[in-house]
Amino acid sequence: MTAIGFEKHDHSRCITTALSEAETRCAEQKLHLTPVRRRVLEILLQRHRAMGAYEILDLLAADGLGSQPPVAYRALDFLVQHGFAHRIERINAYTACAHPAQDHVPAFLICRGCKAVAEAETELEQGRLGAAAMATGFAIERIVVEAEGLCPACQENPE
Repeated sequence: MTAIGFEKHDHSRCITTALSEAETRCAEQKLHLTPVRRRVLEILLQRHRAMGAYEILDLLAADGLGSQPPVAYRALDFLVQHGFAHRIERINAYTACAHPAQDHVPAFLICRGCKAVAEAETELEQGRLGAAAMATGFAIERIVVEAEGLCPACQENPE
């Protein structure tokens, strides 16, 4: 299991690649990546941390893209529905998907200090939950795995 989010990497390349993949997939699937949806994805990619809808809305308003909550929630719903972002249930926040081109079961490592989020891929078929579902004939449709702790930076510099 590899996590994407806490290690150092070429952040601008990461953002450019993810936006390009989103644009390509939207074009292929005839989805509308509106300016607001694109900007919300860009915000999530730039921050590399969990963000609440109202925090995103403040940034959209500053950009002149709307100041009413439905603006942010509609964009976030679209991004989550099409796999470009994830909703983190534990903290009622959103983060960009680190693996948008792959079907996967995400596991989130959430820093309680700085709210940074690393996304790891898990293998449902290899876990106990997948085995239990298979044994009972249950069809799992959605799984959210979330772990809270401290990222390497917050461990080094506790407040």
